[in-house]
Amino acid sequence: MELAAGFLLRSQRQDGNIDLITTNFNSPPDTGFVVHNVATAARLAQLYQHRKLLSLLKDFLIRAGHGMARGGIHTPNHRWVVCAALAQIHELFPDNRYLQRIDQWLAEGVDIDEEGQFIERSTTVYNAVSDNALVVMAHKLKRPDLLKPVRGNLDAMTYLLHPSGEVVTEISRRQDLNTRGTMAGYWLSLRYMAIRDQNGQYASMLRFIEPDHIRLASLMEYPDLRKDPPAPAALPDNFEKYYPLSKVTRIRRGKASVTIMHEGNSRWLSIRHGRAVVNAVRFATAFFGKGQFVPEFVEKRDGQFRFKQELEAPYYQPMTDPNRLPVHRGNWSFLKLQRQKTEINRLTYATSLHERPHGLDVIVSADGTDGIPLALEINLRKGGKLKGVVPAPHVDDAFLLKNGHAEYQMGSDIIRFGPGQCKHAYTQVRGAHDKLPGSSVYITGYTPFQYTLSFQWL
Repeated sequence: MELAAGFLLRSQRQDGNIDLITTNFNSPPDTGFVVHNVATAARLAQLYQHRKLLSLLKDFLIRAGHGMARGGIHTPNHRWVVCAALAQIHELFPDNRYLQRIDQWLAEGVDIDEEGQFIERSTTVYNAVSDNALVVMAHKLKRPDLLKPVRGNLDAMTYLLHPSGEVVTEISRRQDLNTRGTMAGYWLSLRYMAIRDQNGQYASMLRFIEPDHIRLASLMEYPDLRKDPPAPAALPDNFEKYYPLSKVTRIRRGKASVTIMHEGNSRWLSIRHGRAVVNAVRFATAFFGKGQFVPEFVEKRDGQFRFKQELEAPYYQPMTDPNRLPVHRGNWSFLKLQRQKTEINRLTYATSLHERPHGLDVIVSADGTDGIPLALEINLRKGGKLKGVVPAPHVDDAFLLKNGHAEYQMGSDIIRFGPGQCKHAYTQVRGAHDKLPGSSVYITGYTPFQYTLSFQWL
């Protein structure tokens, strides 16, 4: 502990901050992240009357507090990281400057929206960071009003869970986008709120992550956490819920879990049945190197989700205005927009999704310029068993569904999809987003293209 305390002091800059050596230097928020653990150690030393350990950590914490009381932040969650760290230090070594700084940040308002999401919508990382920081502030500053946004976020998470306890990450604006994660980061806020509010749904979410993620230091620092949580209550598992701000629809039907992204995402559909996971359904054409389908317009009509995107690609005539000549590197891009367009090619994508008992149908169409190769990708989580397909040429872990139906199995859970269609073997069409990790099964054709892809849970 003496060696660690000495290292902390040697790592501090004059302002009281530390460096995150990979990217951030003289960083108040990274100091806050470190203080969360160091202040917990100091608080335990104080509670258990270990004066030597407390004195070893005191100088680092006071200098860090002064740095954070003056310093700035990068991202929205950093405000609450810094405030929680200041609240921890204030409990140990009271200083009104810490409280004044906390009040300055809190005056901006906690960034929770009506859907229960913080600005970053980081469902496995920074939402949890914010929840935990607000719990620490509420407890140490005796500000129970700060628990309201925590409740809002935890309530929202009940609809953003797959049957296994994995978290929907498709809505994230941070590095956990489309990654695989759980509620592990929420342990402190989940247990604290489950016991305080006697909330059985929070207790159910807690069961996904305990006992693996219990934090002994927190049990020692917050004695109430040692109490038994309430009896678990059922989590929602039969619903269709649309979040207009996040532009996502979540569907749960027991073991089946569907996530539909409404705009601006090529991974617009993901599906799972128990452990069998379709990471994404995507398609693209070789339309001038920009043919990846990314929905621009979505509506739900007559019980179906309908998606649309329109593409245009012209050729350009000579620049005839003498006042704009010569054409050179500096003006090429600007003048291209001024040129006359000819041989204009157009393509319209339309997709609809229809839920049915124990499955769903996806209808894909592409019309406009004829004869353009199209590849529809069904990307599967690595580790499952796949049958009914043949290897695609020149691409690792890629397959063609030529006819019939494919079956993808993970454990005892099976998703069947098809029917097959293979008009060509050009799966990695120019301009498509890179193939995703895991096995990808392809349906191929040419425009005009009309095809119904059916999924069935077995």
